[in-house]
Amino acid sequence: MKDTKQKWFKDAKYGLFIHWGLYSILAGEYKGIKTDRIAEWIENDLNIPVEEYRKLAEQFNPTGFNADDFVKRAKEQWGMKYIVLTAKHHEGFAMYDSKVSDFNVVKATPYGKDILKELQLACEKYDVKMGFYYSQAQDWDDPNGYMHRKDNSGKDFQKYLDEKCKPQIKELLENYGDICLIWFDTPMGITVAQTQELIDLVKSIQPNCLLSGRTGNHMGDYMTTGDNFIPRLPYEGDWEIPATVNDTWGFNKFDTNWKKPDDIISRLLKIVSRGGNYLLNVGPTAEGTVPEKCVEVLDEVGKYVTENSEAIFGTRPLGVYAYEIPGIELTGRAHKLYVHVLSPRTRIELLNIGNELKGAYVLSTGEQLEYSTLKCCEGDGMIEVELPEKLRSQKNFCVCLELIEEEPIFEAIKG
Repeated sequence: MKDTKQKWFKDAKYGLFIHWGLYSILAGEYKGIKTDRIAEWIENDLNIPVEEYRKLAEQFNPTGFNADDFVKRAKEQWGMKYIVLTAKHHEGFAMYDSKVSDFNVVKATPYGKDILKELQLACEKYDVKMGFYYSQAQDWDDPNGYMHRKDNSGKDFQKYLDEKCKPQIKELLENYGDICLIWFDTPMGITVAQTQELIDLVKSIQPNCLLSGRTGNHMGDYMTTGDNFIPRLPYEGDWEIPATVNDTWGFNKFDTNWKKPDDIISRLLKIVSRGGNYLLNVGPTAEGTVPEKCVEVLDEVGKYVTENSEAIFGTRPLGVYAYEIPGIELTGRAHKLYVHVLSPRTRIELLNIGNELKGAYVLSTGEQLEYSTLKCCEGDGMIEVELPEKLRSQKNFCVCLELIEEEPIFEAIKG
């Protein structure tokens, strides 16, 4: 598996993805036709002519966007450690002041401000790491950029790479401070040699900048899974899951299928326990605000994350525990096993764990709990923790088990 050798990435666990561009104006609908695919692909999926799509820039004026508030909320309320903005998505429109192409937020819109620069300054103010998304292969605005599900046979992709992609990457790396990672995406037909050109360029300017698993030809610095797909088992090395709060990435006014906070908390903990990072997306509206329902979901998730940060950030991947326990997720670090209680119960019962304990307490309050390590009737190791009456009807809290041993001893199920 890939190893970034960068502690910040290994410890980060939870980040914010921001998919934002001209597609937010259409919000999932073009000339009365609703897209049934992800909103940021509407130009491609509904075959909108390039010149017509370009005119959307004349309407882009997100006066509701406040980078300072955005980053402050992401860090302090949602508990996120890094932010990745779509500097240029497949539509080819740059969300920063590019000298390479005038099709950008400063030169082509009434807004006239550099959104990536505003985000950079806010991230530096609140000590949040910043990366950016850049579509290195697909560019529907450039005649030589690739287009998915279209004929690319007559295109000079190397010309696009040399004249737009690499010069814009250079701009982004030289003008926006320390970049923690570049989230390349959909490499399509990019060759090994072309991928190496990008890698060499990035590392020559910012050697510590990480490259996503979709850089091309499996040459990124860490593994990127499929969108919203969580590996069933732990993975060694460094990896990340890009995921959505509803069903799409860019804003879609028709997509109200918001995930429940409990489900996002559970997914986050599964990912953390298996050694990965959770990059969770918001799609701002054309006005620059996050949908209210999305904020409500992330606020509730953030409450759990901030109250139980010790059990999430900087934790180690766990081995394979034999049982799936409804309403329980496990994370850990040296000499500690964290039991995340996500549904009400009278006591915590963990079968086939052979550790000895020296303490058990509620992580957010420090309240000590009664516990016992014993053998069940079948002879397997077992841990029981008694919960006080006030907690038995509660959900979404964490209990820390202090282990005598450094690692949890997960026993196999015997016949």
